[in-house]
Amino acid sequence: MGDTKESILRSALRLFNKYGTSSVTLRTIAKDLGISQGNLNYHFKKREDIIIELYRRLVYDIDEIMLGNQEKEVSLKLLFDVSEVVTSNFYRYRFVLLNFTEVMQEHRTIRNHFRGMAKLREEQITAMFEAFVHKGLMNQEQYPNQFRNLCRRYQIMGDFWMSSAKVLNSNGVTKKAIKEYSGLLLEAIYPYLTSVGQKEFKKHYQQITL
Repeated sequence: MGDTKESILRSALRLFNKYGTSSVTLRTIAKDLGISQGNLNYHFKKREDIIIELYRRLVYDIDEIMLGNQEKEVSLKLLFDVSEVVTSNFYRYRFVLLNFTEVMQEHRTIRNHFRGMAKLREEQITAMFEAFVHKGLMNQEQYPNQFRNLCRRYQIMGDFWMSSAKVLNSNGVTKKAIKEYSGLLLEAIYPYLTSVGQKEFKKHYQQITL
């Protein structure tokens, strides 16, 4: 039973990533697996149930990354490491970002969870910025909500970078694009760093651009 459920999720993820959510039905997934739709319905009554489960797995993977890094020493290298792993996870579940507006509009459960998660991520990233300030890597806020607004810019870019890659890159969304856009996201913090922070940033940035 467990193997069938996992096979359904793997097939759905591959099909959603390739064709988008609106073009893939339960019948499409069942046909891809060579099973009856009745067999598939035993595990998932609706296509929405599959999308929600895949979304939950994406969130779980990222939560594990964030929690695992809470015990590590705060550094710009940590920011680079988190960015690389998170962006790779987004690529694995890329249908969520490529169909971001559609997924959020059509699935209230996901939309409500995402709104709450966005607030949590803002708190986590702001706390990281404050730790950077304490370590002399980042300048103090120059105006109210500067760090909060930087978090929001990160979130906007993070949610929609994949759509940009799909439209502007001749090869669409590729693993090479992950590296490129991950670098663009990381660069957003550079103007806020102290001279010490900028020196450390350049050291790590050179490593990911080689």
